[in-house]
Amino acid sequence: MLFGANWKMNGTPGEALSFLAEMKDRGSRETDADLVFFPPFTLLPLLAESGKEAGIELGGQDLFWMDRGAYTGEISPGMLMDAGAGWFIAGHSERRHVIGETDDVVRKKLEKGLESGLKGILCVGELVDQRERGLTEKVVRRQLESALDGLDIADASNLVVAYEPVWAIGTGLTATPDEAQRMHSLIREWVGEIGGGNVSPEELRILYGGSVKPGNAADILSKTQVNGALVGGASLRAESFSAIVTSIPAEG
Repeated sequence: MLFGANWKMNGTPGEALSFLAEMKDRGSRETDADLVFFPPFTLLPLLAESGKEAGIELGGQDLFWMDRGAYTGEISPGMLMDAGAGWFIAGHSERRHVIGETDDVVRKKLEKGLESGLKGILCVGELVDQRERGLTEKVVRRQLESALDGLDIADASNLVVAYEPVWAIGTGLTATPDEAQRMHSLIREWVGEIGGGNVSPEELRILYGGSVKPGNAADILSKTQVNGALVGGASLRAESFSAIVTSIPAEG
């Protein structure tokens, strides 16, 4: 299992340090799940030591596909690593649909990040109108193919996929556990076909994202195809994020 806390454009230094300290107090070092904190870029260097103490890795919410140059406002993989990050997110719906990133841009970012030695979470998911027109499977498969076709460097050790139905992000709506199970199963199958044998479908971790909160986490995580969650608003408080992490069903 893996759980990501994506703070988006939120958080002060004090809030982020308090979050990590409280997560440690709540037993973050004892969980068997991998935990990754994605704060704003500006906070990464400040959090490196506290993250280690809490047993929580750090990641960047985005990156650029060049090492350096005249790219105002961008951040390179090397800069992320220097700041203490080991992970990055590519293709989050807000980057795709608010900022306007295309599938080609997402592919370049994913490829560059993995080549640089970072681990990546690739986000895929459909808009509400695409869902209503019955295009969910076509859209998600296209996003996966664009990002992963021929990407030999990707495997189950450095790639995680997050299924985030865009209509469920920040809306309070959530895919039913059965819907999540079905889509995760299809994603696993498609990645196995697209990945050219480098990404083992059985080992690939597929996260659910889309208004995950303590009240629905256990039902979603009970599904065998769901390997964790990428959490937005509910990750801003250690109490609620910790509650989601501890919702993992007991084995057996």
